[in-house]
Amino acid sequence: MTQKVALVTGGTGGIGTAICQSLVKSGYRVVAGYNRGGDHEQARAWQATQREQGFEIDISYGDVTDFRSCAICIADVKEKTRSNISVLVNNAGITRDTQFKKMDQDDWRDVITTNLDSVYNMTRQVINDMITDGYGRIVNISSVNGQKGQFGQTNYSAAKAGLHGFTKALAQEVARKGVTVNTLSPGYVLTPMVAKIAPEIQQKIIEGIPVGRMGSVDEIAAAVAYLTSPDSGYITGSNLAINGGQHMY
Repeated sequence: MTQKVALVTGGTGGIGTAICQSLVKSGYRVVAGYNRGGDHEQARAWQATQREQGFEIDISYGDVTDFRSCAICIADVKEKTRSNISVLVNNAGITRDTQFKKMDQDDWRDVITTNLDSVYNMTRQVINDMITDGYGRIVNISSVNGQKGQFGQTNYSAAKAGLHGFTKALAQEVARKGVTVNTLSPGYVLTPMVAKIAPEIQQKIIEGIPVGRMGSVDEIAAAVAYLTSPDSGYITGSNLAINGGQHMY
């Protein structure tokens, strides 16, 4: 059987790395999409580290905010793998937190473009191949704050909420084509970046989480692995909340 190809945008970040590793374990040929401000050396160093840990992961540069750059990224992946992309995980995202009364247009536009427009830019490049192949798995990484909102994050919350609207609409269009589209909404996850937050602030965050801890990147990655597996074919248009009970509905 030909090895299926999985592309993870933002694949070299904390959650992205765990997702890439999990998909390798699931038997996919994995490509990590990256931008990193065009720092290709940093991406190659990340790739070398993954290889040392036993994970063979390709990398492909792409600016998810730019449709043409995304097209070039997808073409690069297909050339490297000699295959269509069967799994797309839209994981790339940024924050520009500030109260709305202080938010300038760049704060709004950058977050909406990176977190929401990017999902169109990338998914549009692969959806026709998935339909033709009769198989595809798309997972959009949203956030608990797209479900409940968050003070100082009108831009981020709006973008992440929009992701699930995208999921539900596209899922209906491709459901009979063997393609599933789902959203995953993590709560607070102990990424390397979050681990740098002062301990007292971390403790305040944890106090608001019913299970009494933050999530791990491996827990998010395991959920993505399931939603991208052949066994998940009866799940589409869903939003899987992984937030330790922080938001229930």
